[in-house]
Amino acid sequence: MKKTPFLLGLLSLCTAAADAQNRSTAALPETFTGASPRISASAQSSPREEVSFNFGWKFYLGSANDAKSIAFDDSRWRDVDLPHDFQIEMPWDKAAHGNRGFKQMGEAWYRKTFEADPGWKGKRILLDFEGIMYVGDVYVNEKFVGKTDYGYLGFDADITKLVSYEGKNVVAVYCSTQKFENSRWYTGGGLYRNVWLTLKDSVSVARNGIFITTPKATDRSAEVSVQVEVEGLRGRKHNVSIEAKIFAPDGTLAGQSKAAAPAKTKKRTEEALLPAVTLASPQLWSCETPRLYTAEITLADNGKIVDRVTEQFGVRTLEFSKDFGFKLNGKKVFLKGVANHHDLGAVGVAAYDRAIERYFKRLKEFGYNHVRTSHNPYSKSFLRLADKHGILVTDELFDKWSQQYTGGRVPFADLWCTALPEWVKRDRNHPSVILWSLGNELQIVEDWTGFPTGDWGVTGYRILDVLLKRYDPTRLTTVAMFPARANAVTKEDPDFNVKVIPPELATVTDISSFNYRYMSYGDYLKHAPDMIIYQSEATSNELLAPYFGMDRERMVGLAYWGAVEYWGESSGYPRKGWAYSFFNHALEPFPQAYLIKTAFSNEPLVHIGVADDKSETKEVNDIIVGKIPISSHWNRQEGKSYDIYTYTNAEEVELLVNGKSIGTKKNDTANITGRNIILWEKAPYSAGAVTAIARNAGKEAARHTLETTGKAVALKMEVENPADWRADGLDLQYVKVYAVDKAGRTVPATSGEVTFEVSGAARLIAVDNGDHSSDELFAGSKRMLHNGFALAILRSTQTPGAVKVKATTAGLKSAEKTLKTMNND
Repeated sequence: MKKTPFLLGLLSLCTAAADAQNRSTAALPETFTGASPRISASAQSSPREEVSFNFGWKFYLGSANDAKSIAFDDSRWRDVDLPHDFQIEMPWDKAAHGNRGFKQMGEAWYRKTFEADPGWKGKRILLDFEGIMYVGDVYVNEKFVGKTDYGYLGFDADITKLVSYEGKNVVAVYCSTQKFENSRWYTGGGLYRNVWLTLKDSVSVARNGIFITTPKATDRSAEVSVQVEVEGLRGRKHNVSIEAKIFAPDGTLAGQSKAAAPAKTKKRTEEALLPAVTLASPQLWSCETPRLYTAEITLADNGKIVDRVTEQFGVRTLEFSKDFGFKLNGKKVFLKGVANHHDLGAVGVAAYDRAIERYFKRLKEFGYNHVRTSHNPYSKSFLRLADKHGILVTDELFDKWSQQYTGGRVPFADLWCTALPEWVKRDRNHPSVILWSLGNELQIVEDWTGFPTGDWGVTGYRILDVLLKRYDPTRLTTVAMFPARANAVTKEDPDFNVKVIPPELATVTDISSFNYRYMSYGDYLKHAPDMIIYQSEATSNELLAPYFGMDRERMVGLAYWGAVEYWGESSGYPRKGWAYSFFNHALEPFPQAYLIKTAFSNEPLVHIGVADDKSETKEVNDIIVGKIPISSHWNRQEGKSYDIYTYTNAEEVELLVNGKSIGTKKNDTANITGRNIILWEKAPYSAGAVTAIARNAGKEAARHTLETTGKAVALKMEVENPADWRADGLDLQYVKVYAVDKAGRTVPATSGEVTFEVSGAARLIAVDNGDHSSDELFAGSKRMLHNGFALAILRSTQTPGAVKVKATTAGLKSAEKTLKTMNND
């Protein structure tokens, strides 16, 4: 791309601002890494200390005059530990806006008092906030030290000169959800991610200052390149050496490299590229084997160690092409994913590792390998755990390029040039991140394109793309397109189905990302044959048609929009959010989840779903969304007939009611809208059992049975991770309760309120039942059963010990378990 004076000038200004704040085949010599929760101090002796600042905060919902004052009396404020989403605790309000989850907008204050250790003297002291939702201001000892205007990204503040060693120090944080029109979905509010206190030398690795790539990588050998950004050199002469040691997944030393930092510089930071390290027989990172290496970076000044940090990464390569779509480590991979917002069910947007990890485990269980972070950067923990579990990520920065949708406090022109470097440098070492997405659905309204260039965002994209590749030249970029045509022709225009021409921006991005409209891709390619196509959103209403309707040999993949229920973007009260999903917000699967699994997994499968009601549909973003209410139980009304769906990847299915066959039907694999779906209309109900037997070549491949249950007599308790519950004050335990009959089968129609009692080394932080239409709040200890199900979420204390959990419901035998939390070794 030719860089015009206008473009070069903008990029020069933006690079300076960022420093001030700290279609043919494209084979990428790829960045690869994973990352620890932050660039962490090494376990070995290091002058750098990373101290969690998550505990011991005071919280107040509302405005508070003079709350930044040291002398302010916060004794009546509520005690909270982080992460914390204050908005999820607020009442549901029918009068509030459905896009923001029927929660009123709000502002709040947090305060934390601490004493400084005399051992900190002589070190730089920084406060690091991973995110404040939606905007926030930070004060230390009454002095303003920093802010975020886009709460999905973090910042740090140097508070060295403000810290007192004679008395108490006070950190005060103001945060606001802004106005309802500043987001199209539920954002949450508050200190919803980690906060850290960092102690380090003046000569040190800069913020997000490590960049690790693998220019060459095969299963025989790999070349690892390490670049280290050093700060504290300006204005003085130094003799600083930089050493990188590379440790294999098993902890053994695999290689090392060393270089010298510039002795003198006039720049705030210097980027030093170390000699490449060669790995013999590397363990490649992939979805199936997400193996992670560790780079230990040591800085020494005149022989004295002044900093040591570690960063995890993975060895792998990426390739994109119009001929094969996407390859990971030289092997074709089709992205099978979800595109959701960042909330995590009953805990709201609070970024708990365990909540994220159970999300990934559920997705992988059902054959998914991909997440698009719609429409903003997710937490650092999210990407670290994606690295661990082998999830491929499209990492997205913004929704529209507009002040209205990027926090609302500052113009987009003042935001993008600092937000983009912070985002890319933060995330570029994660092997899970395979593609950068710079925006979403911005080309249908000219004011959403960020720059007044009159070309539907083409110039704006090129500006952002050049700045991004200053910090990561190894990955490709994209922007997700609204389901419109060139010149913003939408469904309402008479030419929509006549001039099927791709949007202008999609023809210039590295990867052409389209939200929906898979049936138009062939026509798009006639106009722009070099496009590499990715379906960045697929509608769940169309089930497997968007998947089977793509050229999966030549295209990149797809992400189902709202595959998991999320808060906000409600179709109407009492629903609190998006409900056209395959999983409810508690991650319990709907029957349709098994249909998707029939395509996403190689496992032979059949699953029965019974239609409860007629299909519901709604138009959103020029696309019809909705679903048929279906459930998987056989407690029905005698004498009635029901439509039964069997979802299968086998050749045929036989359906039996109480052992009597009502027929065998073939899987119509030539029909993309009906493939893997076999409908049995008006099947007669009779109490007992309904069984589906799937066969290939006449041999049974899988079967599924639904049984009529008896009356509920007891509660059954299941614990998700009983052997791995850490006593770090942050780890969660999910305790599920089901109403069951005497045979232990869930009785879905059971009603009643469950009361949870928790004692010992944990506390109850939320109760849930997966009902997206419930008016109950998650705080407290009581929850109504929904479909015979309730859920308790427990948070460990920082002291290991026993935890007793008991669940009771009137008329049913109670359930209880004794669990243990363990040291965080």
